[in-house]
Amino acid sequence: MAKNPPPIILQSGNKPQHSIIWLHGLGADGQDFVPIVGELDLPVAMRYIFPHAPMRPVTINGGFVMRAWYDITQQPPTALTRTGSNAHQDASGIRASQTIVEALIQQEVANGIAPGNIFLAGFSQGGAIVLHTALRQATPLGGVLALSSYLPLAASAPDELLAGTRTTPVFMAHGRSDPVIPFTLGYASREALREFGYTVEWHEYAMQHSVCEEELRDIEAWLTKQLM
Repeated sequence: MAKNPPPIILQSGNKPQHSIIWLHGLGADGQDFVPIVGELDLPVAMRYIFPHAPMRPVTINGGFVMRAWYDITQQPPTALTRTGSNAHQDASGIRASQTIVEALIQQEVANGIAPGNIFLAGFSQGGAIVLHTALRQATPLGGVLALSSYLPLAASAPDELLAGTRTTPVFMAHGRSDPVIPFTLGYASREALREFGYTVEWHEYAMQHSVCEEELRDIEAWLTKQLM
């Protein structure tokens, strides 16, 4: 397997003390959210890290090889599976991508960024990975943004989440007409996180599987609140 290229790293100012690790969705790459750097007007300098998912065959796409944080074997359900097994989910792929994100977190810590100043953000598959990862950190992060996404491996989350992470604020946003990850799945994920004890700020929009201008402004406002 070819070696994955290094993440794209950009800074919005000198000597940033805050970082955002931003994961793209299925079939995209780290370039996908690079324009966000110029779209967000935040009160402090930020370092943005945009990693590339590994190349892997994706079952639901006929085994075609593309950038994916994990394999997808069937269409996402409309409801969240919270009991029994994590059937039909690529648990090993999800956990492998968790390891990738955790290595990036440790890299930022080594660069002098406190864990509480590190944010995880992701769209679609990327959002699933950052939610999964944020709940399993020994030291709570600054916050997590899951856009047009859901909570993966929800059946095992209650046994795996670390209590200290309940202080990690969560931003979730979803389009009411999303044909890729059903709105009901995103909403059920929000409800599960709240039941687990997390503070979730929820936004919904008249859109499909995308990001809209109103959402960008809500992200900007939420991040500003966490950074002040």
